[in-house]
Order: sequence, then structure tokens, then C-alpha cells
Amino acid sequence: MQLIIITPETFMPAESTAITALLMAGADRIHIRKPGASEAEVGRLIEQIPARFHASLSLHDHFALLTGFPDLAVHLNRRNGDLPASYAGRVSRSCHALTELTEQKAAADYLFLSPVFNSISKAGYASAFPPEVLRQAAADGIIDSQVVALGGVKADNIGELKPLGFGGVALLGDIWNRYRRRDDLTEVLRHTETVIRRLYRG
Repeated sequence: MQLIIITPETFMPAESTAITALLMAGADRIHIRKPGASEAEVGRLIEQIPARFHASLSLHDHFALLTGFPDLAVHLNRRNGDLPASYAGRVSRSCHALTELTEQKAAADYLFLSPVFNSISKAGYASAFPPEVLRQAAADGIIDSQVVALGGVKADNIGELKPLGFGGVALLGDIWNRYRRRDDLTEVLRHTETVIRRLYRG
């Protein structure tokens, strides 16, 4: 299972340093999601991340930045549902229904399914998929290695997802709620190590 970490909507202290450290610690990808930020602000964040890590970043907004950062991947969602012209790189997409997974698999490298649990970062954003629905979707082959679980995912419930055959998990609140200043990075990395152990070793 791959580990994907999504950035918080607001900018965090020394966020580029934290993103770089998370990738070095074993996160497979970081999704840059800053819907309220300007193109220039997002560009500055990416500039501060060493270029060798850019191929491990996915962009949710401001696809014009691909001109300056061609190694970035693209994530499609309800705000930005179409690929940039002539783009031929890695693509992911947000899905909020099982039917969307079936419809979109051929057009994406991987798909987020959310919310699988009650959200940590969004108050009142409750799970849309009871356990029995997820089990049936797995049995039907709808959930497979191309599908990434998102929404309320944390170290403590990864074990519930592994038997369902998800290809990965995407974390937001379980990581960033621990980070408010640069000095918190040590604890964040320690927790990330716990997440990775539970992903790969149970």
C-alpha cells in the first residue's frame, strides 16, 4: 500500500521542509492542495522543495505551474476536472461514489475514494461507506490496488483497510494536526514511521 499525504489548505511554518522530510521518511507522494492560495504562493512552496522530489508531488490547483515544474503530477477534482492541454503525465482523481471509481479507472493512475471514515480535518464530514459496503465493493473488484482510501484515515484504523485490497491510504489530519511549528516535525516524523509500519508490517 502506498502512503500519500495531502497538505493542509493553509500554509504551515516551514512547510517545504516538512514536505521534504516526509518524503525522505518514506511517504510515497505528497498532494499539494491549497484551494485558497494564489498561483504565486503555490509556486513559491514548490520552489522551496528540492527538485529531485518534484516527481513525488501532485498538484490540485493552478495547473499553469506545470510549465515551470514539468515533473509534477496532476490531481483532478470537482474544482479542476479537466487535464491541461497536452499533459501526458501521472493523473489521479477524487471520487465520492463507487460508481465514480468504475467510470474513472481507465483515465487515472489511481483514484481517491472518500470519505471512508469520519473526517479528521473537516467537521461534520461523515463516512459515506459503511463497512459492509466497502467489503462488498472489495469482493466485486471495485476496490482494488488502483483505489486509495481517504477521509478519516489514521494510524489506528489502517488495519481495517488492508484486508479490503486498497492500493494505498491518503492522510491529512492524522499528520498535520500534529504540526503547528517547525519544532513539531520530529513528532510528525515519528508518527509517520508508525503509519508506515502499520501499512507494511501490520
